[in-house]
Amino acid sequence: MLKFSVDSKNSNSKARAGYFETDHGRVKTPAFMPVGTQGTVKAVDQNFLENNIRAQIVLSNTYHLYLRPGTEILEKAGGLHKFMNWQNPILTDSGGYQVYSLSNLRKLKEDGVEFRSHLDGSSHFFSPEKVIQIQRSIGSDIMMVLDECTPYPCEFDYTEKSTELTSRWAVLNMEAFENSNPLYGHEQFLFGIIQGSIIKNSGKNLQLILQN
Repeated sequence: MLKFSVDSKNSNSKARAGYFETDHGRVKTPAFMPVGTQGTVKAVDQNFLENNIRAQIVLSNTYHLYLRPGTEILEKAGGLHKFMNWQNPILTDSGGYQVYSLSNLRKLKEDGVEFRSHLDGSSHFFSPEKVIQIQRSIGSDIMMVLDECTPYPCEFDYTEKSTELTSRWAVLNMEAFENSNPLYGHEQFLFGIIQGSIIKNSGKNLQLILQN
């Protein structure tokens, strides 16, 4: 279980500062997390990233790494840390937003989302289980669950159905996570995502309750 510790609090604003520990190091929060979508932060080498920017953690993308270079190459390299020569923590998002951005090329289903690659138009399918498998191959320290990103503005009925779908997928993500093991010897953690929208003057209250 990921251990989060609070160093200080502000009683007036409820702001807090703390840190969490991974096998690749400690991350102090709040944190600046540079985006290395395809395994590199653009225009910045690893030495500058670590010693000048002093980034504690970087974010990479499940969708893009799955398409290129692909999980087979990442596994041969020993995971993304070795592939990109970065020995600090890595977080990978699930690819849900990237699939959402391809709305003209995707088809939502109960068990996942079918989409076409923005690179060559090839057909692919992301299920909650598949996304966990990909992130095991990537070897990130923090993995995100597959979710459906709602557009804005968004009608209440669509938001409700979308949030319920994300909730069902979260359960499948957790089950797949618990029934699989890390590939590279370090512990991985699964984070949930709060999803939904803002409904103006709807008179309705939309709540998402995730258990376990």
